[in-house]
Amino acid sequence: MTVKNYLRMASLALFIAIASPASSAVIVPESISPTEDIRSQQLLQRLEEIKGLDKSEMSRSEKKSLRKEVKEIKKEMKALSGGVYLSVGAIIIIILLLILIL
Repeated sequence: MTVKNYLRMASLALFIAIASPASSAVIVPESISPTEDIRSQQLLQRLEEIKGLDKSEMSRSEKKSLRKEVKEIKKEMKALSGGVYLSVGAIIIIILLLILIL
């Protein structure tokens, strides 16, 4: 193998080493308003209340409404977090583009 191939492989390995931990990293915005923080605390508290409920005595429709409420709370929490997520698929596409460019 030539020096050029070694440099390509080294740069690819370096990129993978740097980008792999970023696949699950979340970039949190610096400025979180106090109202968003209070709202997220309220939502977390409600999730804990739902978790602590005795569901054995509930009817089927009540359980269904609780599941729906939990899904809505999780959607709202995701919207409040506002982070940037990198999926594994996106990283693979980036790597393939870099290979094609190099």
